[in-house]
Amino acid sequence: MSSNNIIDKISIPYAEALLSLAKENNFISEAEQNLLFISTTLSNSRDLQLFLANPLINVLVKKKVINNLFKGDINNFILNFLLVLIDRRRIPLLLTIINKYLELTYKLNAIIIVELFTSIEFSKTQQEVLIDTIKDITNSRNVKLVMTVDSSLIGGFIIKIGSKVIDASLAGKLRKISFYLNGS
Repeated sequence: MSSNNIIDKISIPYAEALLSLAKENNFISEAEQNLLFISTTLSNSRDLQLFLANPLINVLVKKKVINNLFKGDINNFILNFLLVLIDRRRIPLLLTIINKYLELTYKLNAIIIVELFTSIEFSKTQQEVLIDTIKDITNSRNVKLVMTVDSSLIGGFIIKIGSKVIDASLAGKLRKISFYLNGS
């Protein structure tokens, strides 16, 4: 069993529990916005990801950092959820849990999640054109674009729609050229 499958098996129950509680308390939309804010914050800070994943850092220190970062910016319920993840030593899985939560809410709302990895930020117009194109390709009315800026792509972008991947990045093209030149 791959490590991704194990991570998914651990993350899904947390995402399902969070969605269930969000439904009961009627704040699915607010929880989604809070989690997107947290995800963006984590995606923009590799240091924060490494800090939270480090098992040698005291739980109380992690809680203090999370409180300082997010208190007042997110719902107290979501903040408490983060603190529970720290207590249970599941905080390194936070991005995966957030992604699973979003997948569950989007399935609930029949929304297709499209992950876009790009070397530079797309403008609103570029995002809208991409969303319209994906709507045509997938015959879907609702498309949610989740964009991550990844400078290692050099140029271009990678799109993930479920298990399908479209690699239009310069790094991907260079890998293909290298593969053909090496004859591997």
